[in-house]
Amino acid sequence: MIPIFRLVLPVLETTPQRWIQLSSMLPPDLFQRKPAPNEWSAYDCLRHIVDTERSVFPARVGHLLRGEDFPAYQPDKEGKDPKENPTPVELASEFARLRTGSLALLSKVGEADLNRTARHQELGMVTLGEMIHEWAGHDLMHTVQGERAILQPYIDGCGPWKRYFSDHVVPPSPQGGR
Repeated sequence: MIPIFRLVLPVLETTPQRWIQLSSMLPPDLFQRKPAPNEWSAYDCLRHIVDTERSVFPARVGHLLRGEDFPAYQPDKEGKDPKENPTPVELASEFARLRTGSLALLSKVGEADLNRTARHQELGMVTLGEMIHEWAGHDLMHTVQGERAILQPYIDGCGPWKRYFSDHVVPPSPQGGR
């Protein structure tokens, strides 16, 4: 089995750069385009990742290291300030800045800490190692989700090749982007 830090840190280290490249190279209207009704745009995905980087994952590391119970995160109720509307590039830069601090925090976590536990409000007892895996998975999931949102107009415009993209078409969801 691959040690957790060799598996997770490359994801956590590279995700901000992926978002910086996407946000700086694509037109803002494409970045903010929803792939289907009730689905998240790439901008929505990035904003969610920034929200969790700001107030969820680093806090959970602290809770788990101290053995303190912690609440579930409610993305529809917590996070972004609706009055703030940063550009995609500003948001990606903020993510990179926050992630630098998170990586510094994780550099202080040792292998022995990975088995520390705390109670998550909805999931029950979890370990720090499990939460760190979830952090990397969360990064990848929402980055792929954002890239799929960006992909939709390319699928729509590729004519007879469209059938090759059938697995990547985002159908409308009654629940929304999460």
